Amino acid sequence: MRLLDRYVLRYFLQAYIYCIAGFISIWFIFDVSDNISTFLDARISRMLILKYYLTQAPQILVILLPVALLLALLFSLGRMSRSNEVVSMLTAGVSLQRLIAPLVLVGLFTTAASTFLNYSLGPHAEYAHKKLLEDPQSRRQQLGSVAQVFRNRTDNRTWFIQQFYPGTNKFTTVHVVQQDANDNIVTNYIATTAYYLPETRAWDFRQVKVVHYDETGNVTEVAPYIESLVIKDWSETPYRLGSANLRAEFLSVPELREYLQFNSDFPPTLLAPFATHLQYRMALPWACLAVTFIGASLGIGYSRRGILSSVAAAIILFFLMNFATHLFLALGEGARIPDWAAAWTPQFIFGVLGLLLVYFRATNREPPRWKFFAR
Repeated sequence: MRLLDRYVLRYFLQAYIYCIAGFISIWFIFDVSDNISTFLDARISRMLILKYYLTQAPQILVILLPVALLLALLFSLGRMSRSNEVVSMLTAGVSLQRLIAPLVLVGLFTTAASTFLNYSLGPHAEYAHKKLLEDPQSRRQQLGSVAQVFRNRTDNRTWFIQQFYPGTNKFTTVHVVQQDANDNIVTNYIATTAYYLPETRAWDFRQVKVVHYDETGNVTEVAPYIESLVIKDWSETPYRLGSANLRAEFLSVPELREYLQFNSDFPPTLLAPFATHLQYRMALPWACLAVTFIGASLGIGYSRRGILSSVAAAIILFFLMNFATHLFLALGEGARIPDWAAAWTPQFIFGVLGLLLVYFRATNREPPRWKFFAR
């Protein structure tokens, strides 16, 4: 690594670390102020509070890293510009692309770190926040999901479950309706309890009543109560049955893929939020690289007035990128645009815009829009 690269990196990383530490401190202070009454009223232990904040850190970092990256770029490059260091480097024959190369490398490392955090830890942090603050009783006892309904469109089966215990293979008061290809009811299974046997991938219905029907809906046979009925050829699993209550924003990348695989028979409108969030998990970290191009190009100015206008433009572009990201995400969740377009379009648009700004700055030209406003 050249001496110039080490100098630029040292200058930038110092501001970058300060920005990250400052933002986390501000978030921590405000979060403690908002939730201290909840912690005291629910008598949450100190270890659980510590665990709560450790689980929240990945999600907060995913949100704060692009902001910290932008501000650190604007501060470090702006300060170097005001002291004429950038001009001296360019006069010495160092191109602008070579000058910001180590900063782009940091942007790539930040993108990789954000991808790691957003893969699984970030989504689970949101779920942990919801369970801890909105449903305190769930920490002390395991509650069932009342009135669970699941429709297996591939095998023409509908499940009605009174209680489902998350994390176990036990279901209480289960009613399964088996239909034929014409949606005629063929068999009803009514059981007091149902257990899933993962070793054999079978279902064990306890105290079950089986009723058979003909094509016209008349009862043809009513089997007496059976203490245990084992069925081995059904494709449903506890995870698949419980997926009807899952929310896309709480699921990690592997869980989203599993959901889309097991529920491929769902209508596209129901799968759209999960497919969109799967793409969003992979696309969101690349905002860090787009921010790197925008911040690196607009952070460099050759006059005091130019630096101030560039900083304002960078902040406006960042908020526009954030707005576009949430807008396209909502459109994708509503199945109004393809999931890949909802996740990647904002990153592509602002990434290309950042590269154009780098090009204009490298050629010492103002962007056309800046000239228009200057008039």
